[in-house]
Amino acid sequence: MIPVSLLVFVMGGWCAVYLADTLLRSSVTHRISYESWLASRGLMLSPFHVRWQTTMFNRLFAYCARINPRALFIWFNSGLVFGIAAMLGSVVLLIRTLQQTIAQMTTDNPRIGDQQALQVVVPGVNLPTSQLAYFFIALLLSGVIHELGHAVAALREQVRVNGFGMFVFVVYPGAFVDLFTTHLNLISPTQQLRIFCAGVWHNFVLCLAALAFLFLLPLLLFPVYATGAGALVTEVVQGSAADGPRGLSVGDIVTGLEDCPVRGVEDWTSCLSHLAHTPQAGYCVPVASLQPSWAHGRAFKRLDGTMDCCSNNSLTDLCFSYIKPQGRSSREREYACMPVRKMVTGTRVCHTDDDCAAHSHTASICVTPSLENQTRFIRVTHPPNTHMLFVGYPPHLQYAVSLTNFVPRFGFLHLDLPVFLETFCKYVVSLSGALAVVNSVPCFALDGQWMLNALLEATLANVVIDRQKRELIGFFLLLAGSALLAANVALGLWMVTAR
Repeated sequence: MIPVSLLVFVMGGWCAVYLADTLLRSSVTHRISYESWLASRGLMLSPFHVRWQTTMFNRLFAYCARINPRALFIWFNSGLVFGIAAMLGSVVLLIRTLQQTIAQMTTDNPRIGDQQALQVVVPGVNLPTSQLAYFFIALLLSGVIHELGHAVAALREQVRVNGFGMFVFVVYPGAFVDLFTTHLNLISPTQQLRIFCAGVWHNFVLCLAALAFLFLLPLLLFPVYATGAGALVTEVVQGSAADGPRGLSVGDIVTGLEDCPVRGVEDWTSCLSHLAHTPQAGYCVPVASLQPSWAHGRAFKRLDGTMDCCSNNSLTDLCFSYIKPQGRSSREREYACMPVRKMVTGTRVCHTDDDCAAHSHTASICVTPSLENQTRFIRVTHPPNTHMLFVGYPPHLQYAVSLTNFVPRFGFLHLDLPVFLETFCKYVVSLSGALAVVNSVPCFALDGQWMLNALLEATLANVVIDRQKRELIGFFLLLAGSALLAANVALGLWMVTAR
């Protein structure tokens, strides 16, 4: 469900704006000055929509359109080819996404939703409120680059640009260019296609540029940030299993989870996944140290069938199981409640007693924490501190800690700078790519409508002579594309907000 506080804030803000606009327009003394003030600044207000338009960027667009005409010709012809391919690819992608959504609705399998390439984004629901700034800035940047492509391509084809503007619809920002329609109708369909495809082409290029920046970020930050030495902790959720005096702290560098080395965030994630899906590891303990230090108690079964022997719910003791040294032939297991930190500090990981015998000169056996089926005991290495000991479900540890691959080389550097750059680039990749896909769909009111009409005029003019028939073909194709996009949006919104 959409958070009530966010909904109230958005609705209250728009109601206040609309009420103020209505009062000023109905005022006898302020109406003329208010309307002239809006017109002089290129502002337009309507319910849930505010729009600003200006001509101050026209010279910049004209300058860009004169840079190396031959290179621009090749550039926008490449955009034309990409636009046609994207139009076909977007339809295939939307059909595939619709199939996955329907499959998820019928099977109730959350993994199918995670595999979808396109998802409806609702702030406060499947978009964390802490990352709204990333989302809106990346969306606005993608929209501006999109419209920059249209403007430069139009001026190159001798189509006048009346102005450039930005808008906010409900909470979503965007941009637009106002082209002179008479000039646009006089040029050839191929020229029109170059203009209409330029927006999605620029979004695709921006997506590639953000991907390249993300890939080269370790190299670009190498002089001031090191990578490959571990995963740096940037945030620990308060009250989580990783919080506390012997937990993790901001600035700690995690280098290992049990015997799984951690060189970065990817290793952290893969190690936790590996530990969650493999049996609990044991620890080599010298036989001579067992008898005097173990407080043997009677083991009892938990509800899931596993054994426990610590009935006092101690925060420092844990139930361990081992094969009795005298009865190894019968494989009889014995259980004991022991001080966990004392038992596992400085010990080697094992799975059988033979693992201990191969790496120790003294007689040792393998003791294993006796835990519930999905619970794991994990030693987190973060030198120079002692191990953090975690007992729980491994994904909970992943959610409790935020990490980065970048370790500052100097103390004055901010820990969050690489995180900001990484997160922003990921949002640019996602949103610019999504704009390229959605605007390529042959759908009413999107770039795909004009791309399809220009493509039909360029290819079917000599095959279907009657213009009305060509327009009828285009109408039905646009109707199908609009229905496909509407079905994806409607079902996507239902999946995000209603479940």
